Amino acid sequence: MDGFKGKVAVVTGGAGGIGKAMVDRFTAEGMKVAIADIVPDMVEKTTSEFKMSGHEVIGVVTDVTSLESVEALRNATLETFGAVHVVCNNAGIGSGAEGHFWEHHVNDWRWSLDVNVMGVINGINAFVPTLVAQDEGHVVNSTSSNGGFTPLVNSAIYATTKAAVTTLTECLWGQLRQIDSKVGASLLYPSARTPGMLNTGIWRPGANRPKKYDRPGAPPKEGRDGLSAFLERAKAAGMEVEFAPLEEVADICFEGIRNDTFWITVPSKEQSERIMDRATSQMKQTAPEYLLASVANVMTGRAGGKS
Repeated sequence: MDGFKGKVAVVTGGAGGIGKAMVDRFTAEGMKVAIADIVPDMVEKTTSEFKMSGHEVIGVVTDVTSLESVEALRNATLETFGAVHVVCNNAGIGSGAEGHFWEHHVNDWRWSLDVNVMGVINGINAFVPTLVAQDEGHVVNSTSSNGGFTPLVNSAIYATTKAAVTTLTECLWGQLRQIDSKVGASLLYPSARTPGMLNTGIWRPGANRPKKYDRPGAPPKEGRDGLSAFLERAKAAGMEVEFAPLEEVADICFEGIRNDTFWITVPSKEQSERIMDRATSQMKQTAPEYLLASVANVMTGRAGGKS
């Protein structure tokens, strides 16, 4: 895309975390933004903040698991701004599943697949026909290095959803190219140029779980405090934890749209090695021993890929 001032962006999961940082960057570029999220109070608060700063935004309470809800988001965007150019399918959750893969409750799978995968598909189905018809625009789907490159074996549900997002976005890009569309498609791997972790809502697994996905022993409505537990494990392991600014994630996202970059990420040596290890394992038909390479998985508190 060329020129962003006056263009319109839609950001799901836009009321907090990385999504809010995206809204901030887009409005700084003179764009109009539809802020979509499932928590009404957060939508109202974030939308008010940006309006008070003089930006053209609307807030739309949206359940990305529902195509009808995402279509209503599209309609509200078009009715308010008359157009849409950038769609960021950013909404995502961590289910708070516990135990081994075979012990995960089926509702943890259903909720995660409905939000993290079907939410992206609903965004594509609702918005891409409009983008293709005008032959202008860009779709950014948020994935993760966990699943999007290689999985953390103790994070089966989340990694599976992000692997799906990666594959479906590759297919979207390919089909857009086949019809010679000027609409772009990208994968955002949340990362920053400043070394450090990203402090986002993913550290509150299980938060805002709808009743239809409930299960025995589910985390409380506000989610489980995964960050404090992680920081304790890191301290015990002698690791110094620093956090990178979420604004940098929004920066690389915007730059990726501007430059039509498919794999939007800040590369690292470790990341590149894991990608190469996986490709080598596939080509040589060897067991994926690279999944067990780490001595300890501070993220989950388990040793390597073992229980």
